[in-house]
Amino acid sequence: MPSFYFTVLFAAAVLAMVGTKLWLASRQIRFVAAHRGEVPKQFAGTIALSGHQRAADYTVERTRLGMFEVVVGAALTIGLTLLGGVQALNVAVAGLLGNGYAAQIALVALVVGITSAVDLPFDYYRQFVVEERFGFNRMTKGIFFADLAKSTALGAVFGLPLVFVVLWLMKQAGGLWWLWAWVVIVFFQLLVLVLYPTLIAPLFNKFEPLTDQALVDRIEALMRRCGFAAKGLFVMDGSRRSAHGNAYFTGFGAAKRIVFFDTLLARLTGGEIEAVLAHELGHFKRRHVIKRMIVTFAVSLVLFALLGWLSQRTWFYQGLGVEPSLSASNDGLALVLFFLALPVFLFFVTPLGSLSSRKHEFEADAFAASQTDAQELVNALVKLYEDNASTLTPDPLYTAFYYSHPPASQRIDRLLRQA
Repeated sequence: MPSFYFTVLFAAAVLAMVGTKLWLASRQIRFVAAHRGEVPKQFAGTIALSGHQRAADYTVERTRLGMFEVVVGAALTIGLTLLGGVQALNVAVAGLLGNGYAAQIALVALVVGITSAVDLPFDYYRQFVVEERFGFNRMTKGIFFADLAKSTALGAVFGLPLVFVVLWLMKQAGGLWWLWAWVVIVFFQLLVLVLYPTLIAPLFNKFEPLTDQALVDRIEALMRRCGFAAKGLFVMDGSRRSAHGNAYFTGFGAAKRIVFFDTLLARLTGGEIEAVLAHELGHFKRRHVIKRMIVTFAVSLVLFALLGWLSQRTWFYQGLGVEPSLSASNDGLALVLFFLALPVFLFFVTPLGSLSSRKHEFEADAFAASQTDAQELVNALVKLYEDNASTLTPDPLYTAFYYSHPPASQRIDRLLRQA
């Protein structure tokens, strides 16, 4: 393919992505605003008009911020590729460090650093303006920047050696380097799943054993009914950062843990907590976690094979604004360009992933209804939607494209039929 055609294809894809994202966001804003004045009949007896309006305003505010992020992110992508940003960085790094592994790793780190630096103001504004305005933020600026420093350090500790291994395989492992690189990435992801509960998560939050014995007994009885084993039940100090509540499983294999946000425990009754946990157990019993991992690994294998093919094509580099070296390795360039271009093209398959995720959520709800009182899960969901200011009236098309969970009305309608 001539590089000119790939340039045109990429530019058209970026414009289509931006146009679609902005169009969907504007639909969401209009739809939510149009339904702001009245609580849906299904929730009229449980959610006050003021709570419904707060959720609408919160959704609109976050969506508007997201629109700015879309435009800035697209401009950065174009600037780094077609306008020569990566080319300039590559020349500068090569002039300082030569063309070896150090230079290639530095190029990857620089691009990651630039994209992260551009995201930082949006993260800060979201936390200290939007979340603060709606009463969700409990994070101090000290915690925010401490989290940033820890995340950056972890990225360097884990990411830089991983990049080196991939670059070494690209150079030393022959034409099937991408297969070996995929194996390394899969192993790394599984390792992180094992290490996260005991080594990584405690760097950011405190985890204490659940001490409410009545609740512990209730949860353990549920786990026995479901044939599920966990290494422990823990409470996380989520209230230190946010008023949002949640519960989740973490870990892999024998290292699985059940974690409750302290904000969740403070709000829900024992029966409601049991129902929420039964939903999460449903994901394991219906093998959603394994299925998602298999799909993720399969897709990543295809993408690594594609990267292996593209890295040998001159038009791939030139089409994205970079002149590849004829005498030195272009492996670092290939990685950078591929992972800058990839989200642009993958965006258009987003609805497929969202559809699959919503299907899994319905299945997990059905499992919870079979193991606990469906009405308890309904009650919990209503409280969580209200407490988290989740809109009850999202735009249907926006929902179909983005939502990983079904809208509140659809979930509750199904659950009430099972109650």
